[in-house]
Amino acid sequence: MSAPITQDVHTIPRKLPEMPQNLVGMTREGMRDALIAIGTPEKQAKMRVGQIWQWLYNWGVRDFDAMTNLSKDFRAQLATHFVIEVPEVVTKQVSTDGTRKYLVRIAGGHEVEVVYIPEKDRGTLCVSSQVGCTLTCSFCHTGTQKLVRNLTAGEIIGQVMVARDDLDEWPKSGTRTYEARLLSNIVLMGMGEPLYNFENVRDAMKIAMDPEGIQLSRRRITLSTSGVVPEIARTADEIGCLLAVSFHATTDEVRDTLVPINKKWNIEALLNALREYPKASNSERITFEYVMLHGVNDSDEDAHRLMKLIEGIPAKINLIPFNEWPGAPYKRSSNNRIRAFSDIVHAAGYASPVRKPRGEDIMAACGQLKSETERARKSKRQIEAETGIARD
Repeated sequence: MSAPITQDVHTIPRKLPEMPQNLVGMTREGMRDALIAIGTPEKQAKMRVGQIWQWLYNWGVRDFDAMTNLSKDFRAQLATHFVIEVPEVVTKQVSTDGTRKYLVRIAGGHEVEVVYIPEKDRGTLCVSSQVGCTLTCSFCHTGTQKLVRNLTAGEIIGQVMVARDDLDEWPKSGTRTYEARLLSNIVLMGMGEPLYNFENVRDAMKIAMDPEGIQLSRRRITLSTSGVVPEIARTADEIGCLLAVSFHATTDEVRDTLVPINKKWNIEALLNALREYPKASNSERITFEYVMLHGVNDSDEDAHRLMKLIEGIPAKINLIPFNEWPGAPYKRSSNNRIRAFSDIVHAAGYASPVRKPRGEDIMAACGQLKSETERARKSKRQIEAETGIARD
């Protein structure tokens, strides 16, 4: 296995052993070790992990005293050494279309945004993996916020728990089934690049998929990457979820500007890695996310070139009308242009849904997330100077 891709970024250190540790985000193995460290007999540790796990992730319990199948003495011991903490909801906004955006505060006083998108037959939670982002994609509002740090596994799965709190979706006493889920899907498409925080994302998603907890299928989880090529195969091996890629251009010249990570791993390298992903993970189609920018990447020639590039990859093309934000240097492609692009993709045999913008009135749409405390916006002139592209 290749060495993990890392960044020069501060990840919050683990709390010292003598301080209460947060149980939320621990792997099963990590929780077992932590229980043994406080004196739990090794023969009992696995059983105790299973009991605590169900209270945390099936029932949504945050109080040790409510864990009634544990002895009072053991509950008191847990309360001495551990805490159960999830991100704090600072604000909640609800769009006219029902989309909910949560601003949540994590350790260190930093804030990230989480978005819940309700649909007729499902509900999708858009989860953040970093405070800010290092990729500086020129069309993305989040990319104008400097990277502060990676989120811990507890802060990532904690976003799911917070949303389930708000949706009142923890099972009621005496039941363990989820027949009509309000939160049925997770997309790692919020703030940050998930594959630059691989281990924490992996551990959080394993908790989400655990059959004795939140119980989401791996096919209900989609990880979106801008193209951290060396970690794509690892995602297949260690998470096995669905994959989306922020593609957005059909030439290296344009993608270098829109998605600067392309300068490190270009289109050819990215596509080579993607061709292996469905085989490695036994996954469904890869989703190619393609933001529609007027006069930049939305021509018929771009559409035909895209079809040639992805030939042989099981895929669908998710066309995203550009969600404008203050200072954005781009404009959204016209509806007619998006339709023409979609028709070419569809004629080539690929699904080409046009994503309906959701939550635009509360800045919750794709590419608009940016935490309030880090929202010092660059001017349109500054961004255009950095990208080298000016729009009328």
